[in-house]
Amino acid sequence: MALKKKPVTGMKDILPAEMQVREYVMNQIRETYGGFGFHSIETPCVEHIENLTSKQGGDNEKLIFKIMKRGEKLNLESAQAENDLVDSGLRYDLTVPLSRYYSNNAASLPAPFKSLQMGSVWRADRPQKGRFRQFVQCDIDILGDSTRLAETELILATTTLLGKIGFKGYTVRINDRNILKGMAAFCGFPEEAYDQVFIILDKMDKIGSDGVARELAEAGYDQDKINKYLSLFETVAPDASGVRSLGEALKDSMDQQQAENLAAIMDSVSQISTSQFHIVFDPTLVRGMSYYTGTIFEIQVDGFPGSVGGGGRYDKMIGKFTGMDTPACGFSIGFERIITILMDEGFTVPGKEDKVAFLIEKGVSDEVLNGAMKEAMEKRAKGGTVLVSQMNKNKKFQKDSLQKEGYTQFKEFYKDALK
Repeated sequence: MALKKKPVTGMKDILPAEMQVREYVMNQIRETYGGFGFHSIETPCVEHIENLTSKQGGDNEKLIFKIMKRGEKLNLESAQAENDLVDSGLRYDLTVPLSRYYSNNAASLPAPFKSLQMGSVWRADRPQKGRFRQFVQCDIDILGDSTRLAETELILATTTLLGKIGFKGYTVRINDRNILKGMAAFCGFPEEAYDQVFIILDKMDKIGSDGVARELAEAGYDQDKINKYLSLFETVAPDASGVRSLGEALKDSMDQQQAENLAAIMDSVSQISTSQFHIVFDPTLVRGMSYYTGTIFEIQVDGFPGSVGGGGRYDKMIGKFTGMDTPACGFSIGFERIITILMDEGFTVPGKEDKVAFLIEKGVSDEVLNGAMKEAMEKRAKGGTVLVSQMNKNKKFQKDSLQKEGYTQFKEFYKDALK
């Protein structure tokens, strides 16, 4: 039986043209985030199954690639439950591993700690455009800072990066989980119902206000509460003044300082950023991860479904490891989605020196071959890119293919003479 040449469903081979773009973006990420003082770290791709199933990851916990025990620890005959077979899994995001990493290494890290982590994650998801079962995530996090400086720095760093790789006119949507809770409390929903209410609210962009009202009613909630709840969203301005006005309206249901904090973040970002984007208050923004405790944000690019980045504050997660809560806030860009957009737009890596291809006719003398290779080495020593390759019979097709890879100059070496 022939071996299968296609990759496993939901995973992909990366061709050289895309790899050039990926490496360029990764370099821009390291350079830009490094300029903001973030430290590169790395965590294992395999995590303890207890950490991955700690009810911190929302629906992602249903998508874990689980790893069976190994060697003598794996006993199929006596196993009665999954826990008898499984002790670890592939990470589904970088936030849970970061929290474990910080908990284990905090004494050796600066405070606050600004982390940059890039790496593959795995989810047994339904593959679609821009969504894979193995994909790269890129996270920046600030651990140990409870002030709005953390959110402001994260948004400024992320939008600066996007600006450097050519994105403009996109929207950063921002909200606060405390505002979500304040709105629900103001309208009389019981606290134990918040999660269900927010799950339904999160569908607003897909089913509209009428659809949200219908699903809330089907869930058994009072129509007066539903009407009062939805009317709040209709009157809120999408800027910092809207946040402050909403905070005033909800003063009996939440701490006004929480609204002021969010408004101040929006003001700071608007005044400081040099990138071209919109920052918009969106009180319908929920984000599904249950670990968020405060500010939340997402990035929306016109013409691309779903978000291309997101994050927020998760002040309770590290305490699950240490028993002591640590302020934490992070922002993740959708690396694969950004690459998909760039490739669809025909993006080419800017500022690269000309790439030269030396094509060698079959049968050239050692003197000609060695001379060509020596010349190539001299150009490489000066920082140039030189490909030395056997000349194909169909030279035109070969050159066309090399041009697609970015080669702009060609030098041909023949048995009798250099042409």
